[in-house]
Amino acid sequence: MASDEKPVCRGDWHPRDSSRSVPAQLIGKNGHIAAQTDEGEELASALFPALDISPRVGSIPRRIEFPDGSLFETADNGAIDALQLANGRKRVGLIHGLERFHPRLLIFVVAVFLLSGLVYRYALPVLVEVAVAVTPPVVPHLMSISTLETLDRTVLSETKLDDAKRRAISDGFARIAINSTRGPAAYTLNFREGGAIGPNAFALPDGTLIITDELVDLSGGDTEMLIGVLAHEIGHVELEHSLRQIYRAAGMAGLIMLIAGDVGDSAEDLLVQGSGLLALSYSRDAEAAADRHSVELMQEAGYDATAIARFFEIIEKKLGDKSGTNILSTHPGTPERKQAIRDYEAELRQKTSPN
Repeated sequence: MASDEKPVCRGDWHPRDSSRSVPAQLIGKNGHIAAQTDEGEELASALFPALDISPRVGSIPRRIEFPDGSLFETADNGAIDALQLANGRKRVGLIHGLERFHPRLLIFVVAVFLLSGLVYRYALPVLVEVAVAVTPPVVPHLMSISTLETLDRTVLSETKLDDAKRRAISDGFARIAINSTRGPAAYTLNFREGGAIGPNAFALPDGTLIITDELVDLSGGDTEMLIGVLAHEIGHVELEHSLRQIYRAAGMAGLIMLIAGDVGDSAEDLLVQGSGLLALSYSRDAEAAADRHSVELMQEAGYDATAIARFFEIIEKKLGDKSGTNILSTHPGTPERKQAIRDYEAELRQKTSPN
């Protein structure tokens, strides 16, 4: 090898418009860059500025194109970077630069999460309201059927309450349903033994209500209190809290999918199968609104409008819940909530009382 020849790297040389590959090395020679065989035969040569060098992208092999159209290809990216730097080319490619400069990737990730936060905070609530407004009645009906079938198959079982207890609760429920916006025909009351769900009452989006034997037992015979709880559940239906929670959960699944990729069938499960309904806890504002609805319905039906407050007293006394914790995921019982019910009843009484 001549004294002025400086090896750069090894690779393969490809003639112009040919699939033939020749093992070769790239060398610096007399101010030129040349591709030559191991035997020293020169295959192509040019001044460095005349070469077209592909940008670096990770570990993808680099391609050096000579003016005659032939190519030299090598996986030795470091050698090509050094060759470029030695000849005054400082940049090694925008994409590779971004890959190497990890703080930029961090900034991009932060930007994605900030954008997602803005969508969650501002866009998602608007989209939820639009979705609720355009949802045809058949959708919540299908959700409710699927959910009740799943619960009956996996958790709930046939009620063991006697006919007298069920009739007393059903009659009281009919009295408050008459005063509801949707009317009594929109609601169906079901009795079930709760099993793992325990003492509970909940409403499905189409107006199907379920009350468990365990909650009836927990009431200690206070039927009026149970009617107040059911009036609260009617409030959730009429204010469409279930649908809002479902669409909000589906929107969150969409955001997660946007950031992390496919989340499987979770959105379909929520929107079609409905088996995730009970896992969706209502917000504090939604619970407060349903409490006020209970007060209104109970007052109109001639019951003690604050009867549902006794439900929270039972929770405090029998289950020791005196804080913001739950006995049920959908019913956070707190002293503040009990007081808010009584305050709202006093407010309504003052509005309706003659001067």
